[in-house]
Amino acid sequence: MNLTSNTVRYGIIGCGMMGQEHLRNIALLPGASVTRIFEPDDTMAQGSLALAPGAQRAASLEEVVMSPDVDCLLIASPNFCHAEQLHAIAALRPLPLLLEKPACTTLEDAHALAELGRHYPAPIWVAMEYRYMPPVTRLAEEVHSQAHTGPVTMLTIREHRFPFLVKVGDWNRFNRYTGGTLVEKCCHFFDLMRHLTQSEPVRVYASASVAHNHRDERYPDGTPDILDNAYVLVDFASGQRAMLELCMFAEGARYQEEISVVGPIGKAECFVPGPGRFWPEHLGEAPVPKVVISPRHPKGPRELDVPVDPVALAAGDHNGSTLYQHQRFNAVVRGQGQVEVALRDGLAAVMIGLAAQESARIGQAISLVDGDYALTRVLS
Repeated sequence: MNLTSNTVRYGIIGCGMMGQEHLRNIALLPGASVTRIFEPDDTMAQGSLALAPGAQRAASLEEVVMSPDVDCLLIASPNFCHAEQLHAIAALRPLPLLLEKPACTTLEDAHALAELGRHYPAPIWVAMEYRYMPPVTRLAEEVHSQAHTGPVTMLTIREHRFPFLVKVGDWNRFNRYTGGTLVEKCCHFFDLMRHLTQSEPVRVYASASVAHNHRDERYPDGTPDILDNAYVLVDFASGQRAMLELCMFAEGARYQEEISVVGPIGKAECFVPGPGRFWPEHLGEAPVPKVVISPRHPKGPRELDVPVDPVALAAGDHNGSTLYQHQRFNAVVRGQGQVEVALRDGLAAVMIGLAAQESARIGQAISLVDGDYALTRVLS
């Protein structure tokens, strides 16, 4: 697209907790500014304007999209709003777009957005921040090179973390608004599985429950029904297998994410701490992310610290990844880069998550090759 100046001007749709993390990171980009913000909640809107003092509060999505001082869009609204807002933007003015995960929350919306994506004339990038955490990026380089692992055979992702935080209107307490925990939270991990294996999944089986979190909470919409623990097994067309272990009442752990990839000649792992603001001060400095390479011959693990730029680390809760993602998206808007996480990738992650939710509900494996959850419906 042709920019009217050297500054990429962002319009933000939805600016709660995650939207404000985006604002802090956009502020770190040279040649970037936020000009319009649509956020219905007054408290969140005022907090957002304090982070982007040059921006104006818009009264509607339409005002943001149609403003001549907007070059690209960021959607960071609640999950259940994404599909409707994408369709509205496509009809009004299809600008380059960074879409927070998950891309949508239902099968019907996934199929409809896949069709939208085939005709949308501008770039759409789905915000899968976990790909851009420095230790995960370093792990992906190791895995894709196959130098120390050989071809991937087994992949395990463990996330032991804190419960869902409080959001405006408590929408993240309910499956009908989030898509379910295995969509809301775990679409990141299903995206990483596809990214690391470079293959497509064919089958998913999940076992999950609501064991401890939010069980004593009551809202106008009822009792929260989001899962707080799960095991998910995913089989891939290449014969590779992956497993996710999720626990959302284990924030006392040293590392929040642990990813292990094993091939015929060795193992590669990465260890990622949770948000620094949650690390207990009495324990001193927060852990440093690391990658561990463990060859079979000669035996002996090799540990590599992967420190994150303190400025990027302080700008959000995702190990600096939001900044690195924005740098790449900004380049796309300027016509100087390519989309790395396309809408089809975001929709595939949603489909796997929805299939996992259904598998956990019925206690049976779900095919991702045929039937309602066939990935070809969003990848073709």
